[in-house]
Amino acid sequence: MTHARPLATKLIPAAAALAAAMVLAGCTPGTTTPDDGGAAGTPVTGGTLVYASGDAEPSCLDPHVGGNYPQALVASQYLETLYTKDSVGKLIPWLAEDSTVSDDGLTRTVKIRDGIKFTDGTALDAAAVKANFEHLLDPATASSTGYLALGKIDSMKAVDARTLELKLKSPDNSLLESFSMPWVAIESPTALKRSQAENCESPVGTGPFKVASWKKQEAVNLVRNDAYVLPVEQAGHARTAHLDAITWRFIPEAATRYAALQSGEVQMIDNAQPDAIATSAKNPAIKHLDAPRPGASNRIELNSSKAPFNDANVREAFIHSVNVNAGIDSLFFGTAKRSYSPLSSVEPLAYSEESLFSNDPAKAGKLLDDAGWSQRDAQGYRVKDGTRLSLTFPVSTSQSIPAEQSLFEQMQATAKDSGIEIKIKLLDLSSWYGELFANNYNLVSAPYTKVGPGVLSILFHSDSTIPAPSGYFANLSQVKDPSLDALLNKAGSTKDEAERKDLYTQAQKKVLEGYYLLPLYNQQNHFLYSEKLKNVGATTAVASPTFFDTWLAK
Repeated sequence: MTHARPLATKLIPAAAALAAAMVLAGCTPGTTTPDDGGAAGTPVTGGTLVYASGDAEPSCLDPHVGGNYPQALVASQYLETLYTKDSVGKLIPWLAEDSTVSDDGLTRTVKIRDGIKFTDGTALDAAAVKANFEHLLDPATASSTGYLALGKIDSMKAVDARTLELKLKSPDNSLLESFSMPWVAIESPTALKRSQAENCESPVGTGPFKVASWKKQEAVNLVRNDAYVLPVEQAGHARTAHLDAITWRFIPEAATRYAALQSGEVQMIDNAQPDAIATSAKNPAIKHLDAPRPGASNRIELNSSKAPFNDANVREAFIHSVNVNAGIDSLFFGTAKRSYSPLSSVEPLAYSEESLFSNDPAKAGKLLDDAGWSQRDAQGYRVKDGTRLSLTFPVSTSQSIPAEQSLFEQMQATAKDSGIEIKIKLLDLSSWYGELFANNYNLVSAPYTKVGPGVLSILFHSDSTIPAPSGYFANLSQVKDPSLDALLNKAGSTKDEAERKDLYTQAQKKVLEGYYLLPLYNQQNHFLYSEKLKNVGATTAVASPTFFDTWLAK
């Protein structure tokens, strides 16, 4: 194991993953193929890493605004968080030095680390952190992820330069986990006073790199922060980054992105496709970083707020009508393992119930018959009261890789055998959001990343059907179950770890047994990179790579 990294944890080499898992009880965020550049040779200073992202280009480089994963990927290079995770997945202070909570759980006191400055020269202190939290909670910021993560904060007070006191509406045992996410990263309060447009162009942080320029539809250019101060001094770490710069490009087409890596035009790509991962395994010049995201699993949510999924029997019938495993086996080349949990496998409190998700057309047929969908039309689809059993499934092409879209098409074919029509609508991100806001969906695949099991409250608590200031709402299955709300409320407030685990297990069982979702696999986070790029593997708490210790071999 390696020491903790800035904002980061070093992923375990694949050969050691099984043994480590026995020790760490699943606390590591993922595995990676061995990277022999970390120990072999002397780090080289200089050079520019060219990174190619397949995610949609952010509309704002400030992850406080909105709060999606493409923002986290790039912002992790120039912003830092109050907390992070170490090499065994344990939360540790980073820009914060310590934190305590009152006996009643309603007052959280955070000590801010001394001697750190933002790249514009502003000092990090309690007032700066307070300004950031106020920015996140201000409806005008239009935050979603950060806003929801800090939703229990009622008031704030900078007691002195290094002490921030938070008063909470109710106890929140997930707050430090929230503090570890890039969407709650700390920015210069001086820079935050600029217009939102200015701050979106060039957020100012304390990280090892800083934003030099952003040429939209092309690249974000980052340069080394030569005044960087490592918050936690550790042996073997450079004082500043080895790389001179990072050019963060946007290449949406997967084949073009992979070709650019093969040619040496870029040194790292994300959203690596399963076939490319399988092919690259035979090429010693290309390495693979597998870093599953924490929080929720990748899943399809069933909209229970309207017909036909307001009937639990129809939800269960749909689950049994689709053959997910066959699609994963044929399309993902071993890069994705089937999930049967609402939570990612990297979450220690994840609960699975495989028996609920068998492909069983006979059972699906009986459930549909019992629900009144016993007749079929000329195309073989089931009908009830003259209405076809048809499901609308909007899919965001920027959030779903081609292999996943093919999986959805295979599910469409197997569901048809049971008489269920699935209408897949491939949409750009803006149109996809429009369908969600209009409640024009029966099925939806919506990635959501949050550190810790508290993500269950965001995804399935009835309060989460109320939109965040950005307009985003997270409870897309639209579960409204007071007993589930009570479990989640208590799980999020208890100080007893055993009770927390039991309550989150009960909550997951309720969601799974209600057939509100179809788990697929961990949220995929596959990166391919050149063997010339050394010491790769450090990631943030949300499994986005960081490049403080990375260097380019000549």
